[in-house]
Amino acid sequence: MSGSNLETRSVIDELRSFDSGGYFDFGHPLLNRMAESFIKASGIGAIQAVSREAYFTALESASGDIGSSIPPETGSKKHHRFPDLRGESNHKSVEALVKSTGKESLQWGLAAGVYSGLTYGLKEARGVHDWVVQCAITGAAISTAANLLTGIF
Repeated sequence: MSGSNLETRSVIDELRSFDSGGYFDFGHPLLNRMAESFIKASGIGAIQAVSREAYFTALESASGDIGSSIPPETGSKKHHRFPDLRGESNHKSVEALVKSTGKESLQWGLAAGVYSGLTYGLKEARGVHDWVVQCAITGAAISTAANLLTGIF
């Protein structure tokens, strides 16, 4: 690649170049696929967590009353799973936001990594792409992990 070509590449060109190759090379396609899925889904989980908190913060500041402004489908008890997000200082609020974003990223990444690994493993073992079995095993693994990690998170 010449120096002038490097300077004229756009962000879109950089993003397209990721599709042609992998992010990682751990020496085995299964590990590569699981790591790539984990990284991609973790980013999506982080964006989702930050945007959800921004949405609820905007709703609260617009109305001043938390109970009446939340739509019924989102007005559950789990609305503020992170009560420190409204901490007495900005430091506590940022700390709680980073913590919630990290948890959300980890959850999304683990789910995607398990699913991707099962997809690859079952396809190699059976020679066919059986999405029903993969989804059932992934769901069972995520449910078990959620029950085991309830006290930790």
